[in-house]
Amino acid sequence: MPTGHIYPKESRAVRDLLRKRGQLVRQRTTHILSIENLYARNTGSRLSCNATKSLTQEQVQQQFNDPNVALAVDSNRIIMNALDQQIKVLEQAILKQAKLDSRYRCLLSIGGVGEVLALTIMLETGGIERFAQVGNFTSYCRCVGSEKLSNGKKKGQGNTKNGNKYLAWAFVEAANFAIRFNEQAKRFYQRKAAKQNRVVALKAVGSAQTGEGKLLCDAGSSTL
Repeated sequence: MPTGHIYPKESRAVRDLLRKRGQLVRQRTTHILSIENLYARNTGSRLSCNATKSLTQEQVQQQFNDPNVALAVDSNRIIMNALDQQIKVLEQAILKQAKLDSRYRCLLSIGGVGEVLALTIMLETGGIERFAQVGNFTSYCRCVGSEKLSNGKKKGQGNTKNGNKYLAWAFVEAANFAIRFNEQAKRFYQRKAAKQNRVVALKAVGSAQTGEGKLLCDAGSSTL
């Protein structure tokens, strides 16, 4: 039987703090979308995400004649700003600790990977040496098709929830950024999308990034 992995206790709290940040970001997005929906329903026009984030109480009062709608929007705005402030507090605390790790600096060199994604990949991966090959790490990140094996033989496929959902999210996000801002990744994505479909092509970009991430983490770990 393969041995299970127990995440190192000394790094567990920082990893969980990053997961808490992700939870707050999702909650903030809910309030942003709520404001945008209320604005569209009551004014007939759209409000951009940046405009939503910069809304003031005075602007809300001017935009909505109905005091009940204005109160609903302002409630979303207040909670959104509170969440944004707390997200920044968590980011600063995590970054202070992450910058001391050479793996973090290595991961920043991957196309499409910024500070938050580098943090996620580093902290969710843990000890990269536990993955014998690149394919093992790619599978753990849910970037390849899953198979059910028994005694080395294929018994079916599926099991899409096997692996780390946080790493799966990180590499999909990184792939999206890469095909927008990296010409080499964009061409690779377009070739794959022309032969199959956009989802498979995006996963292919993410899979390539997991390989690069494995090599960089290996290199970073060796210098610690």
